[in-house]
Amino acid sequence: MLSLSSLQPSTTSRSSLPSNSLPNPYRRFSLSPPPHRLPLNPLTSSTSHRRLRIHSLDAAQPFDYESQISDRIAKSTKLKIGIIGFGNFGQFLAKTIVRQGHTVLAHSRSDYSDIASKLGVSFFSDADDLCEEHPEVILVCTSIISTENVLRSLPLQRLKRSTLFVDVLSVKEFPRSLFMQILPVDFDILCTHPMFGPESGKDGWTGLPFVYDRVRVGDEESRVSRCDRFLEIFAKEGCRMVEMLCAEHDRHAAGSQFITHTMGRILEKLRLDATPINTKGYETLLNLVENTASDSFDLYYGLFMYNKNAMEQLERLDLAFESLKKELFGHLHEVLRKQLFGKAEGLDFSGERPVLSKLPHNGAALPPPSETLKSETN
Repeated sequence: MLSLSSLQPSTTSRSSLPSNSLPNPYRRFSLSPPPHRLPLNPLTSSTSHRRLRIHSLDAAQPFDYESQISDRIAKSTKLKIGIIGFGNFGQFLAKTIVRQGHTVLAHSRSDYSDIASKLGVSFFSDADDLCEEHPEVILVCTSIISTENVLRSLPLQRLKRSTLFVDVLSVKEFPRSLFMQILPVDFDILCTHPMFGPESGKDGWTGLPFVYDRVRVGDEESRVSRCDRFLEIFAKEGCRMVEMLCAEHDRHAAGSQFITHTMGRILEKLRLDATPINTKGYETLLNLVENTASDSFDLYYGLFMYNKNAMEQLERLDLAFESLKKELFGHLHEVLRKQLFGKAEGLDFSGERPVLSKLPHNGAALPPPSETLKSETN
């Protein structure tokens, strides 16, 4: 029968070597009892020999332990992120995320496997396969109008509980409500809006606003840390980090982003072209068209359809344009009236032309349609 004693080196082989020339592996991995429990045998051991064995073992352990801990800490700062919707914007974000050393998985209805391979991203044509990889973060990069269908089709049961879900949509109350309704209560939710895209962010993200709302993040240190590490991706690129409630974001976005995209779409209809005498203001208009019209119409439609503040802004824009036309034509009418009827009134206005310094400032916007209708009926 095999015993532990038979596995130990023989006394003869040990005594045949000087105590200070024992091979290092032998000293560290001997199956003998720990050195401090060995009986002192003056024929085969000495106090110095025993101390040598203890010191060699103790000196090796901290080095191995510290190196393992260091490796674990380095790895723990990196995230495994699954991108759902690997179109233009998903690829745009993936480039930076991969460059920072995070692991990126991607899934999309279209086959982007070749593009993903070039970017260092693992592409999954089946969402089940991606979810079985247990990403720590699911980053939803679909269009606004397809988000609900995509979210309901995901095999959530294959994900780890407490997975962090993040959206990057241009509206915020809609995905917040959708996530709260569909996702299990154990899942964390972070609503974000990188207020830039492949065009406006092609030269870097420094100074560009990144809005976020920690809608639901667990109190555990690991979950708080995971959320912070995701936000750090954008902070490292120099983004201006703005923490803001989803409702507040939508109010501001309707008056800024939606109006910007609307004006860009209107100018696109005019088919503006560069001229040999472009002014800086005209160059700004051309850049506006390029930055907005290059986005899909689905994005613009989503800004209108899923932000309850957008309709009000569209009405205000329409009223402002009508007000400006009335102001413009009203002043023209006054000049023409003086030219036509000035002599009959004993005045000579034949040489009068509009003087810029005398033109009125832009008037106030017209009242809302409801108040206009009331005044007309009265």
